[in-house]
Amino acid sequence: MNQPITVTVEREMPHPPAKIWRALTQPHLMEEWLMKTDFKPEVGHDFTLRGDWGGVQCQVLAIEPEKTLSYTWNHPHDDPAYSLESVIVFTLTPVDGGTHLRMEQTGFRPEQKQAIGGAKWGWQEYLANLEKLVAGID
Repeated sequence: MNQPITVTVEREMPHPPAKIWRALTQPHLMEEWLMKTDFKPEVGHDFTLRGDWGGVQCQVLAIEPEKTLSYTWNHPHDDPAYSLESVIVFTLTPVDGGTHLRMEQTGFRPEQKQAIGGAKWGWQEYLANLEKLVAGID
């Protein structure tokens, strides 16, 4: 059986983990850098992320405030080639002058080259938007 593929995107941000954590876990802030959502920072909470193209079904798996956030990222599709069941993990590590943010999305199948490429590009964009948002909040 093929091993699932992981997309990893990392950034150093000149902001403390607490500030980034707020943007990762407060729905009104998530909507500004990611997508519209009914997220709640509670393990087991089912939520949806909605964009112009559709959405993904999610469930909170783990929360360690200001350190780790994990949730499922599932995009069902009639065509199994386009269906995705994955897990997102955000890890925040304090560094001199800010925070190292690591995002991992695990669960891509080797044949899902378009989805893998889209995730690599998309998460770069999302995290750039996150950094801009965090720079503007108190």
